Amino acid sequence: MDSRIHAVVAGHGGLATAPMLAAAGIEAREVARLVRRQSLVAVRRGVYTTGELWESWDDFLLRPLARVRAAEHSLVVEHVSSHDSAALLHRLPLLDARSAAVHISRLDLRGHRTQHGIEHHGASYDADQIVSVDGLPTLDIARTVCDLAREHGYREGLVAADGAMQLGVPRAALRDAARRMAGWPYSLTVRAVVKDADPGAESVGETLARELVRECGWGSVVETQFPVAVSTGVAWADLRVGRHLVEFNGRVKYRSTAEGGLRDGDLEELMWQERRREADERSAGFGVTPLVYADFFGDRRAHAKARLMREEALTRSRHGTALTAEMTAFADRWRGRRYKSAG
Repeated sequence: MDSRIHAVVAGHGGLATAPMLAAAGIEAREVARLVRRQSLVAVRRGVYTTGELWESWDDFLLRPLARVRAAEHSLVVEHVSSHDSAALLHRLPLLDARSAAVHISRLDLRGHRTQHGIEHHGASYDADQIVSVDGLPTLDIARTVCDLAREHGYREGLVAADGAMQLGVPRAALRDAARRMAGWPYSLTVRAVVKDADPGAESVGETLARELVRECGWGSVVETQFPVAVSTGVAWADLRVGRHLVEFNGRVKYRSTAEGGLRDGDLEELMWQERRREADERSAGFGVTPLVYADFFGDRRAHAKARLMREEALTRSRHGTALTAEMTAFADRWRGRRYKSAG
């Protein structure tokens, strides 16, 4: 491919518009030919990146972000990035970023409309809720959490709220954003999300695991990131209900860092450590239920919930629900060290 195209794309953050390419002397027919050959990829009409860059971008952040940035080239109305787009820009977790639409909010619009694949929201917002992210005017994290809850519902909102608190956004900021929406449609959903958010959820999977646990009727007694004394020192259980622990095992933990995951060592050794940790937790006097992402959806959800309730009941029959004095003392010594509470 022509080196001039590489230069234009590189000089504009990985994206180039048709006018940019024309200004560099690239004929429109050549652009069309390269798109057919997949040497160029049309991120949206009139905005391109190289096939090499597109292949290197992951489906869960970089490609959706590219669509957000590409849309900016076609927008002429005054707006701010919001909803899913703001979440991507802030690196807030979404249930499925691959399906995220491009969203903007406008003060000059009433209601909602979709134009050329972009969701336009007519909604009020205050000047102090606008921040610049990657050079784009964007609604802040607290407001974005509330918008996601209103747009997509409790589950999506909770995922974002947990992620916001993990990023250090205090609950007070979420409450303030929710307060400004008092009386809006779905504002009760927003208030529930803010109330139930927990900074101890370190991933989407851990948020969904907590939601499943609460669905079993244990919401008031669920603790996140519970420290357990094991042979190697301390193990941080994702969730605790009495003497029963719930552990979420996500694929990202087993995927190598080169593939965009978290594993930087041998896969077999990591899996052995996981099994040893679970055995240590059982030896310490706890029951354990492991969950995977597929357990939260479709037909598997009911089966996972039934299994969780059955295994918790078995733990309760063996150990009761109360922690021993040793468990309590150890937890009190370690509790809160894994992350700073966002209040």
